[in-house]
This record gives sequence, structure tokens and C-alpha cells, in this order.
Amino acid sequence: MKVKEIFIPLVVLFIAASCVNPEKKPTEMNPFFEAYTAPFGVPPFDKIKNKHFLPAIEEGIKQHQADIKKITDSDQAPDFANTIEALDCSGDLLTRAYRVFSNLKEANTNDWIQEIARKVAPMLSQHKDAINLNEKLFARVKAVNDKKASLNLNREQSRLLEETYKRFVRGGANLTPEKKEQLKKVNEELSLVDLQFGDNMLAETNAFKMVIDKKEDLAGLPESVISGAAEEAKADKMDGKWVFTLQKPSWIPFVTYAKNRDLREKIYKAMYMRGNNGNAHDNKSVINKIVNLRLQKANIMGFPSWSAYVLDDCMAKTPENVYKLLTQVWTPAIKRAKEEAKDMQDMIKKEGGKFKLESWDWWYYSEKVRKEKYDLDEEQIRPYFELNNVREGVFTVANKLYGLTFSRLKDMPVFHPECEVYEVKDGDGSEIGVLYMDFFPRASKKGGAWMTNYREQYINKECKNIRPVVSITCNFSKPTGDKPALLSYDEVETLYHEFGHGLHGLLSQCKYEGLAGTNVARDFVELPSQVNEHWAAQPEVLKIYAKHYKTGEIIPQALVDKIVKSGKFNQGFITVEYLAAAILDMDYHTITTPGDIDVEKFEKASMDKAGLIPEIIPRYKSTYFAHTFSGGGEYSSGYYSYIWAEVLDCDAFQAYVEAGNIFDQKVAKSFRTNILERGGTEEAMKEYVNFRGKEPGIEPLLKNRGLN
Repeated sequence: MKVKEIFIPLVVLFIAASCVNPEKKPTEMNPFFEAYTAPFGVPPFDKIKNKHFLPAIEEGIKQHQADIKKITDSDQAPDFANTIEALDCSGDLLTRAYRVFSNLKEANTNDWIQEIARKVAPMLSQHKDAINLNEKLFARVKAVNDKKASLNLNREQSRLLEETYKRFVRGGANLTPEKKEQLKKVNEELSLVDLQFGDNMLAETNAFKMVIDKKEDLAGLPESVISGAAEEAKADKMDGKWVFTLQKPSWIPFVTYAKNRDLREKIYKAMYMRGNNGNAHDNKSVINKIVNLRLQKANIMGFPSWSAYVLDDCMAKTPENVYKLLTQVWTPAIKRAKEEAKDMQDMIKKEGGKFKLESWDWWYYSEKVRKEKYDLDEEQIRPYFELNNVREGVFTVANKLYGLTFSRLKDMPVFHPECEVYEVKDGDGSEIGVLYMDFFPRASKKGGAWMTNYREQYINKECKNIRPVVSITCNFSKPTGDKPALLSYDEVETLYHEFGHGLHGLLSQCKYEGLAGTNVARDFVELPSQVNEHWAAQPEVLKIYAKHYKTGEIIPQALVDKIVKSGKFNQGFITVEYLAAAILDMDYHTITTPGDIDVEKFEKASMDKAGLIPEIIPRYKSTYFAHTFSGGGEYSSGYYSYIWAEVLDCDAFQAYVEAGNIFDQKVAKSFRTNILERGGTEEAMKEYVNFRGKEPGIEPLLKNRGLN
């Protein structure tokens, strides 16, 4: 199973809430200054303009400051309701406006939005620090926390109090005045260099285009790939030529099928040299700033390294525990990868080649080896993975497991014309939420795939269960010519993965927004997404959604058998390239001494120490490693979390195997009530044990990857 890219934008406030205050009515007309009146209370994308963001965010900060002042100036003794709950309900306007803004910056950006982001980043950093370092506010939070034993709080209230107090402490509330000022400066600088990294990466991705004008240079490429490249050229007013880009649906098929080795090398190197070209968008100096600023912040907070600071709030707890897990998986994975490399070198020799296997050859020759071993290649199965059918398959699995139904909504406001919108209902007909789906790459969208939300689930003051608005954004193969969008199996798994995150957000049943949905430990958030991937390749599920786009024929059993048999093929490579990136992330963030970093030398030393073979590069080399250096650093010292969660997801799926039914209702109900509905209202491992009855072991993971 391949680890997927995911990005979950988080509101930069330490608490994000949506408790509307009717007394706040700014005079300027702006869609954010009114209650949303669109169907289901979704954002009025059709009315929101770029010019509305900055005024709404500025006014949102003012209103949030007023909310905080009301709490700190209260003459009532601090208690759970007037301090902790009041904090969870603060900042509605800012939360609503920034959610839309940050999501559009990732999914449909433009120069105006990027400029606003550069203005807003330091403002929000200062605002966040003003809350975290507010002495009067922290005194009230601490007072409530100190008497928690006598408050008779329920489980969720206790958890909210615990998390709120911890956020203040981790935000610097206990620091000396001098260190608080240092922290403010570091946070502001980090907010800006983080944006710079992401902007550079987007610019580098969009800047490269490989133009081909000789048909013989297309040899080996499937017709669908050639058609897509022709349409890309046509869009660029280069009729009669073919254009390949650094979007995954373009470069991956090229390096997998193109016979022209020089061109495979060209596009592959362009992919891994992003941000490392010595131009205005070079990210090496940005990485230096980020790593040193993070170390400085960790030291201010009393930790020896950024990893130590980050992991203190995760299931893993320490860098040592992360390295231990990575090593446990690395040892069998690198052994398997070396065997795979030999298979491919033998294939090169068999074909009369005199060259040594390089990283830009791996995709091409692994596909040849797979076809030889299993009589299977990607293009055999792609016609059975038409996007609409795959999406309906995902919906059907959710229906069989949890009773959910999905109805397409027309005439809804959308942030891009390609978006689809669905109403989601429970088995009893009650409202679950609204789901946006946005499938195809474009220059205004960052790469990868992610789930986010425009509204969290929570219960308001009138005891109404406010249902979530969730969005899934991908970069899948586009329709070409008269063909619909036909997905690779990797893209199929990606949709199941992101949909698992979507279920985590949609099925939330929490009172407090700060604990709802995906607001869980970083290394626990991937469990719902990765466990959902397991259904994608189950033979009985394939027969539900894998239908030939022309004939409607259900995928033949013989092809299903080949997919199952080849399921563990190339797992050495897949595992090692991921682990290499996870190790690189950890190595940057376990640095304990500040100084200049030669990024290229550091990366080489890191990979040499790990024992990475030269035929494989890390899934993300440093200068385009957005998980760790962009997006607010959500996955800094956290890229390991995919493999950490895979220990959980493989063990979790084993519960269905043991029940003898992949749709076993008892197991599904337990997973829904103990994991998907629970959000962060329990400590993560306790939630898992409540579901499974025991802590997980690593053996199911090794078995799933074929590494044991």
C-alpha cells in the first residue's frame, strides 16, 4: 500500500470555533459579515471575492480580541463555562473567513490571494501569540485546570480542559517575559518563510514544461497519455506538439512507459530538482531559515530539538520511538528493494542494455518486471477505473459499512466550476453533512491530495448539532478526447484514502469544535484514511465499481486475481522511498545546534547513514518536501505518522478479517463509535483500544506490505 499525500489545513488559531455572535455586525457589506444563507449553510463562493478576504480577516481579529477581552475582564470567578467553553466559542468571523481563504490558497490560488497571504501571515501569528501569551487569560485557564478534580466534568469536558491548558503551555504561557518576546519574533518569521517555501514550490512546478515535437519520442506511451499531452499543448497554443508537466498524472506515466531514456531522465530530474535550481525560487536558503527558527523555538520552549518539542504532543512521544519504528520497517524493506533492483538490472541486461539502473529508470523497468511476473500492467486495468464509477464505489463501501447515502446537489456555490457537491445522510435519513469533491490538477492548485473542511461539526448553545462541510481535493488524471477520466490504481487508492479522512470529519459527534473530527494527534489522524484504503482492492469491492468505461463489463475475475497477486509487488521501493523521506524529516528536526546547513550535503549524509541505495531517491527531496517545510509545518517531525498509523490500520482491518466479513456490522459500528465519531475526545491509544480491545503490533503491517 502506497502512502498518500495529504494536507489538512488547520486554522492558525489555537482554538477554531463557529459560535455565531449576532451582536457583531460590521457596517461594510461583505459575505463574511453575514450568516451564510446558501443551502446547508455552505460558504457563498459565488459572492466571495478576493477583495473580501483581508477586511474580513482584519475584522475577525478585532472581534476575536473582543471575545478574549470579555473573558479576561469578567468579574465572575473562572469556571469551565465562562472560560474554557467561551474560548471554544470565540473567533467565529475569523475562523469562517480564514477557512475559506486558506483552502482557496491551496486549491484555487492566484497572485492576489498569495499577496494577501503574505500580509495575513504575520498578522495571524501576532494574534495567535497575543492569545497564547495573554497572562490574564492563562491565569483563568490555569485556575480552572487547578480545580478540575472538583468540577464533576464529563469525559469530553475534561478532555477540552486538558487540551486547552496544554495548548497554552505549549504556546509559551509559562515563559519569562523575555522569552515570550523571542517566541513572538520567531513565530512571525516562521509564518513568512513557510509561505515562501510553498510559493516557490508552486512556481517551480508550474514553470517546467517538456515540449515534444517528434512522434517517435512518444514511443511506449499509452494513447491516453499521448492524448492528454496533446490537449496540454493545445491549451498552451502549441497545436501539433505534446506537453508534459510536473503534475503527477503527467510525469509518472511518462517515466513509467516512455522508451526514450534521455527524456525520462529529463523530466524525472526536473521533478526532483524543484526548488534546487539556484534561481529566484530556490528553497535551500528557506530550508536553512526554517530549520534554525524551529530549533530556536524548541529551545525557547525548553526542548533540545524541534522533534522533541513536536513529538511530546503525539502518540510517539520521543524521537527515539520514531526512529525505532522506522528502523524496524527499514531493515526488511531495504532488503526487498535491493532484490527488486537486481530484478530490474537483470531486465536491462536481458534487453541488451549496458547501463546501470538509475532512479529515473525504476518506474519504467518495474512496470516491465511486473508485466513479466504477473502479466499485468497499469493500462490493462485503467479502463476499469473510470472516475465516476470509482467514486460510486467509495460511496457504496461507506453505505455498506455505515449506512451512509450520497446525493449530488445541483446549483450549489462552488469554489471552482469542476467541484462536485453531495448531501450526505445517515441510514435513518438524518443529516450527516455536505461533501465537496475537486478532482483534477490545474496551475492554481498545489500538488497532492488532501481533505479539509469549511465547517467543523459541533453542538451550539441551542443544543443543535451543527453538521460539517467537508472538502476532498485531488490531482487525478483528466478526461482526454472522448475518454472520461480513467484512474491509475494509485489514484484509486488515493481517493479511498482521502475519503477516509472525509468520513472522520463527516461522522464526528462531538460537542466542542476544538475536539471534533480530525482534531486528533498527528500520528493518529492517518488511521481512518489508511484503513479505508484496504477496501479498494478487495475482490468483492472491485466487482462493485471496477467496470469498463466503454462496455460496462465488470472487471474479469482473472484480472482481479492478477491485481491481488501483484498487490505486494514493488513494496520494497514504495516503502523505502517513503521511509527515506520520513528519516530525512526527522534528521533535520533532531538537530540540536544552530548553524548553516548545506542542504545537498546534509541530505546525502542522511541517506548514506540510513543506507539508501543509489537507485532510489526519497519520495520528497528537501527542496520540495512540502509536508515538512510548508503548510504550517503540520507534518514537520511528523511524516513518519503515515507508517505509525499503518501499524494501527493494518491491525484494525484485521478485525474484519477475523470476523470473516469485510462489511461486518459489529466491527464497523465499533470503529464508527470509538474512532470516527469520537474526534479527539479521548487519548488516541485509548480510543484504539476501545475499538480493538488491545494495542496493535507491527506484524500485520509487515504482512500487508509483504516484508515479513
